[in-house]
Amino acid sequence: MEKPFAFTVHCVQRARRHRWKWAQVTFCCAEEPLCHLWLHTLQELLGKLASRPKHLLVFINPFGGKGHGRRIYERKVAPLFTLASITTEVIVTERANQAKESLYEINIDKYDGIVCVGGDGMFSEVLHGLIGRTQRNAGVDQNQPRAALVPSPVRIGIIPAGSTDCVCFSTVGTNDAETSALHIIVGDSLPMDVSSVHHNSTLLRYSVSLLGYGFYGDIIKDSERKRWMGLIRYDFSGVKTFFSHHCYEGTVSFLPARHTVGSPRDRKPCRAGCFVCRQSKQQLEEEQKKSLYGLENTEEVEEWKVVCGKFLAINATNMSCACPRSPRGLSPAAHLGDGSSDLILIRKCSRFNFLRFLVRHTNQYDQFDFAFVEVYRVKKFQFLSKHVEDEDSDLKERGKMRFGPMCSDAPPCCCAASNSSWNCDGEILSSSSIEVRVHCQLVRLFARGIEEDPKEGADS
Repeated sequence: MEKPFAFTVHCVQRARRHRWKWAQVTFCCAEEPLCHLWLHTLQELLGKLASRPKHLLVFINPFGGKGHGRRIYERKVAPLFTLASITTEVIVTERANQAKESLYEINIDKYDGIVCVGGDGMFSEVLHGLIGRTQRNAGVDQNQPRAALVPSPVRIGIIPAGSTDCVCFSTVGTNDAETSALHIIVGDSLPMDVSSVHHNSTLLRYSVSLLGYGFYGDIIKDSERKRWMGLIRYDFSGVKTFFSHHCYEGTVSFLPARHTVGSPRDRKPCRAGCFVCRQSKQQLEEEQKKSLYGLENTEEVEEWKVVCGKFLAINATNMSCACPRSPRGLSPAAHLGDGSSDLILIRKCSRFNFLRFLVRHTNQYDQFDFAFVEVYRVKKFQFLSKHVEDEDSDLKERGKMRFGPMCSDAPPCCCAASNSSWNCDGEILSSSSIEVRVHCQLVRLFARGIEEDPKEGADS
């Protein structure tokens, strides 16, 4: 061609391990009118894609993880947003809860989405602010455990820049910033369950990944005292907690999720376009319609299950909780939007057996295949600590019988500990006795779920 006319299309190229890469393709035309026709047609089609964001609010945590959040956004994300003609308003946070408080005050209707640059803590801030703002506008009291929360129409995008980035890894399949930015640009949408955690009719927090008592609660409580150690504090506290081997006595009551079409041990992970999430939501809606006839209270009384004992750990996961160290997560078959949580009870056992259980999180073996491990798919659960239940009588008697001081928060390993803390998505909860309820598909992310690996599909 003597006089070629060309235009360049920016696109997504799939790479290994669920990563997306920015790519570009240049097309040449022999005639200028043909080139303009292609350009006009492409721009017209792109303009009709209502799912793609045009204006975003971005919160950057400059302190999370290794402190690279701002640099990651400016170098890897902002140029891609510019190429996609996405305008942004950027807020670099200077203190904790600034993003949450900002979302209560600013007008979010002018944005097509909210992007958080940071770790799971930054995402949690945005989540709490967005849910709280939505409930306030709808006149819903968040402190009522039985309140029907209103889903937010605004999507959240996650640009991973934290230490673990569990939420991003479990919803995209990688913690790569460029991949997350491209999911935002193409306008992906993924509904996700959120659990509300209450104590005495007071909302404590919302949870999307891990709600852990015992082992994981002790780790987060101990690591908070060692922030000066940096990220290595989690490894140090994990080893220390493992050797302490504390168990905690209490009662777990739960309402099984009868509406779900999957189970925690069916080895069917949540994937893009998940049938389990879609079908479970439909069945849950049918179940909720029946409750309008006044049958809900009667059914719940009949279906509640109660488990008592001494536990090394009590974990509730709304997602697999996968991360680079544990590619399959705490519950590999947990689903993002099925309206349920996987409740994992690890009863008192030897250190060796508990180590075997922990090691299974890093390999392909069934981590629930132990006599001391129980797993249930639930839509509500309650926990009452034995220490709280008979604080004034039983513990004093045990102290007298041992001819020594009563058990403290850090007793000898041979003694059952009095109380642990709840680890709620990396934050410590002050109350040990809680009530938890799963709200089906309460928020939406700029994601599509982990796409099926061709090899994985062939194996199954």
